[in-house]
Amino acid sequence: MPVLPNEYSIRRVKPSDYEGIVETLRVLTVVGDVTKEQFEETVAYWNEVTVKSKGEPIKAYNPHVITDGSGKVVATGTVFIERKILHDCGLVGHIEDIAVAKDQQGKKLGQLLIEHLTELALSRGCYKVILDCDEKNVGFYQKCGYSIKGVEMDRRS
Repeated sequence: MPVLPNEYSIRRVKPSDYEGIVETLRVLTVVGDVTKEQFEETVAYWNEVTVKSKGEPIKAYNPHVITDGSGKVVATGTVFIERKILHDCGLVGHIEDIAVAKDQQGKKLGQLLIEHLTELALSRGCYKVILDCDEKNVGFYQKCGYSIKGVEMDRRS
C-alpha cells in the first residue's frame, strides 16, 4: 500500500483552499468561472448537509485534499454519502472528482486519496462505495480495488 510522501497530509477541504482546488480540478475537466465567494458558499453548504448513520448525523459531503509540505493543494476528491431505501435504508458512498496536479502525478496520490475516501465512507456505515469514471481511467481505478459493475449513462443540457 502506498504512503504519503514526507510532509504531505490529507484533510477536509477548507474555504481557504479556493485557488488550489480550482487549479487542481482543471486537470480533470472544465471548472468554469467559479468565484471565491461561490467556492466559500459551497464549502459552507457541504459542511451543513448531514445524513444519519446509526442514529447519528454525519456529513453527507466529504471533500478532501492532499497538501504538500508548504500547504499547497496537490490533489482533491470527494465522497458523497447518500441515504437509500435499499439495504434497510442503508448508505452508499459516491466518490467524485478525483484530480491530481500535473506536477504531482506519479506519486500515487490519487490512489492514496481513493483509499482514504473509501475507508471514510465504509467507516461511516456505507454498505458499498461506487464511482463513475472515464473509460480511459478504468485501469487506474482497478488498481485501487474497484471493478466494473455496470454501465454509466448521462443526459446533459
